[in-house]
Amino acid sequence: MRAKPFVVKVVSLSCAVVLLGQSSIARAETMRPEVGRPLQAAQEALKGKRYADAAARVREADAVSGKTAGEQVTIERMRAAVASASGDLATQVAVIGTGKLPGAEQIRMIQSVAGQYYTQHDYANAAIWTQRYLKDGGSDPQMRSILVQSYYLAGDCASLARTVGSGSGDDTSARVAPEEQLQTLGSCYQKTKDNSGYVATLEKLATSYPKKEYWADLLSRVQTTRGFSDRLQLDVYRLKLASGLMNGTNDYMEMAQMALGDEHPAEAKKVVDQGYASKVLGAGGDVERQKRLADLAGKRYAEGQTALAKEEATAMSAREGDDLVALGYNYVGYGQAAKGVSLMEQGIKKGNLRRLEDAKLHLGIAYLQAGQKAKAVQVLRTVGGSDGTADLARLWILQARRTA
Repeated sequence: MRAKPFVVKVVSLSCAVVLLGQSSIARAETMRPEVGRPLQAAQEALKGKRYADAAARVREADAVSGKTAGEQVTIERMRAAVASASGDLATQVAVIGTGKLPGAEQIRMIQSVAGQYYTQHDYANAAIWTQRYLKDGGSDPQMRSILVQSYYLAGDCASLARTVGSGSGDDTSARVAPEEQLQTLGSCYQKTKDNSGYVATLEKLATSYPKKEYWADLLSRVQTTRGFSDRLQLDVYRLKLASGLMNGTNDYMEMAQMALGDEHPAEAKKVVDQGYASKVLGAGGDVERQKRLADLAGKRYAEGQTALAKEEATAMSAREGDDLVALGYNYVGYGQAAKGVSLMEQGIKKGNLRRLEDAKLHLGIAYLQAGQKAKAVQVLRTVGGSDGTADLARLWILQARRTA
């Protein structure tokens, strides 16, 4: 079953009124009366929420000729405070454009503008002004969340991806984005029906935050891809086992039976043993069937171990490399990893394989089981095919990075 769509928590931003002017107006006696008096009146009107009156008094002060630099700064502070309190975005933007507010006050005003655009659901402008806030040195961490949410709510997944810095599952040099931001990006791709973008984000989540639900979603998507071959079901189980996704008795029983059917007794016994060790097997109403399977796996395991040398001679003399690949995989299962991967490599080199991509996939898995992750990734990168082999190889690469 596929994971549920990500639940995105939309940030609620309460923009405080930026009362930039009060401390300066309190010292209005240091200004000329024709400037200070209307500004004092503007401050009183602002306290009483008489915004039109306050704005008129600011204009009156601004109309005085010959203003000093200090007087002009104080006027702009009061203009900004009135505009912020009244939600007059146009005036706030104009004040910012003058560049006359001191640096810290300018940044707070930019933050106020960004927040007001956000609360008015103008997410495009909210993103623009939040970017400016961060670029100009604003440090409130909530504003990065506002930027992410603005892109998400505007459906701008491309800008959101750049902000989150998600990269792809292969991007090991990029910083690890916060999980919540990656979830938001994934939800954006889901909303806009961009499946490739969603899967790339899901891979990043599965690698950086290896939760079972992310891996389950990835595996589900691989299995439901058009053209996925049923013969790869054992390989799906192998990945489920490695990523901790085995789901109850049936998974262990089916995987063990498939491994026996494909002549991999060591793998079958390992699966059964894990099932019993985790107490998934050996309990419930089907214990007799489980015991029969365990006994069969144990018997085949012993027989297979005895027959390894004889099978090796036969595989070496064969024209095709398939038997060497299968035998090598069995050697790895029996704990002889170095010999096993060597035989698999010889089999692939011999050629005439029925399914070359399957052989490379299994060699990559064998390298991982042997603890040679770099070689595993190198081989898995070469796996092609449109029937699911390449998709599974991709997930094994992510699994290798997850356990690195």
